[in-house]
Amino acid sequence: MRIPFIKYNHQKHLDELTKIQQNADQYHIAYDPKSYRLAILEQLRQAQRRIYIVALYLERDEAGQEMLDLLYQIKQQRPNLDIKIFVDWHRAQRGRIGEHEAQTNALYYYQLKQQHPDIDIPIYGVPVNRREILGVLHLKGYIIDDTVIYSGASINNVYLHKLDSYRYDRYHFITNPALADSMVAYVDHNFLPYAGLQRLDVANHQTRKQIKPEIKALRQHLMEASYQYTGTADNNTLSVAPIAGLGRNNPLNKIIHHLINSTQHKVVFCTPYFNLPNILVRDIIRLLRKGRQVEIIIGDKVANDFYIPEDQPFNISGGLPYLYEINLRKFVERLQPYIDRQQLIIRLWKDQEQTYHLKGIWVDDQWVLITGNNLNPRAWRLDLENGILVHDPQQQLSDKFAQELSTIRQKTTLVTHFQQIQASQFYPKPVHKLIKRLSRIKVDRIIKRLL
Repeated sequence: MRIPFIKYNHQKHLDELTKIQQNADQYHIAYDPKSYRLAILEQLRQAQRRIYIVALYLERDEAGQEMLDLLYQIKQQRPNLDIKIFVDWHRAQRGRIGEHEAQTNALYYYQLKQQHPDIDIPIYGVPVNRREILGVLHLKGYIIDDTVIYSGASINNVYLHKLDSYRYDRYHFITNPALADSMVAYVDHNFLPYAGLQRLDVANHQTRKQIKPEIKALRQHLMEASYQYTGTADNNTLSVAPIAGLGRNNPLNKIIHHLINSTQHKVVFCTPYFNLPNILVRDIIRLLRKGRQVEIIIGDKVANDFYIPEDQPFNISGGLPYLYEINLRKFVERLQPYIDRQQLIIRLWKDQEQTYHLKGIWVDDQWVLITGNNLNPRAWRLDLENGILVHDPQQQLSDKFAQELSTIRQKTTLVTHFQQIQASQFYPKPVHKLIKRLSRIKVDRIIKRLL
C-alpha cells in the first residue's frame, strides 16, 4: 500500500515552542567587543544576588585577570552574593597552542584562590566528553541577577578587545527574570549534582581515566537535559526561548532545521567556519529552489582564528581556514546560478588582522537565533550547545537587529562569482602540500567532522 505524502509543517514546531514574554525595553545589543566588555564589567559591579558565568574558557591574560579581580572584589564587598563560574574542563588544563603546557588557566585559578583564602568563588570544569576533540562545553551565558548576557565570545583579550586585537561576535543583554531563572536552574540541576563536575581552582586534578565513568554519566544526562520554564507568551507577543542541545538529534539542532525551513522570504546566516552539516546544505538548496533568498556571512580565511600568516611557522591547525575556503568555493560554484540571480548572497568578513566569530540566524524579520553554535558537524554532534530564540512578530526589536546586521555587513565583501575565492593550487606551498596529503588519505573528511 502506498503511504500518502504528508507535508512537514516546520512553522507548526516554532509556534508550539514554549516561550517567555519579553519586554522590548529590556533587550539591548552591543555592537562591538570593547563596548561589550565595558558593559559586562558594569553589570558585574551592580550585581546584588547572583553571578553565573558559563563560557568555553576564561583566559589567564589581562582581560581574564580584570574580570576575576573584579569578581573577588565584589565577593569581598558582598559575601552573600552567589558567584559561580563554569568553563570547559579540558580547555582549562592545557595551554594555548604553542604555549608551555604548565601555563594553564586552571593553575592561574588556583594561584588566585591562594591569594584570597577567605573568599570562595568556585570555578568548575565541565567535562562534556573524555577527550576535548570529542566534545566541549560550548554552552554560553552570563546570568547577573535578572539579566542574561549572551554571546559566542569566551573571556580573553581578543574576544573582549582588551588590547589591540579583537574577535568579532554578537553581544546581547536580555533582562528577564524567568529567562535568567531558567538558565541558572539548568546549571544547578544538570552540572552541580554530578560527580563529573570538577573544581579547577585546586592544587591537584583527577585524570580522565580516574573519572571516566563520571564523565560518561554526565554526558548521558546532558543529552537529555533541557531548560525548564513556564510559557508566558503567545505567538503574537515578543518572546524568548532558551534551548540547549547535545548529540545529533538534540532540540537545538531540530529548532535550527525548523527555523530555516519556515523561511517565507529571506534567511541570513552567520558562521565563522564554512563547514555546514549536510542537512543544512540540503535545507538551503531547498529554500533556493522555492525562490527564497539566502544570505550567508562568513569570515574570510585570514579572519579565521586558526589562520597563520605566511611569514610565521606553519602547523597543521593552520590548514583549517583553507579547508573551509575549499568548502566555500565548491558550494558557491555549485550554486552560482542562484548568485547570478542575486537570490543567494555570500559575504566575506575581513578587517585587516582581526578575527570573526559570529554565529546566528535571522528569518523574515520575525525570528532571530543567538547562539554559540558554529553550524558545523562538530556543533551538530559533539559539543554541548545552547541558544536563545527570539520571536518578534510585531517587529519591536527590528531596529536593533537591523543595526546589528548592518554593522556586521560593514566589513564584508560581496562574492559574485566562485572565481573570486582563491583556488587551492594557489595556496602557500606548506598549505598546498598539507591539503594534498590529507585529501590523498581522506583524513580531511575526518578533520571537517571534528573541527
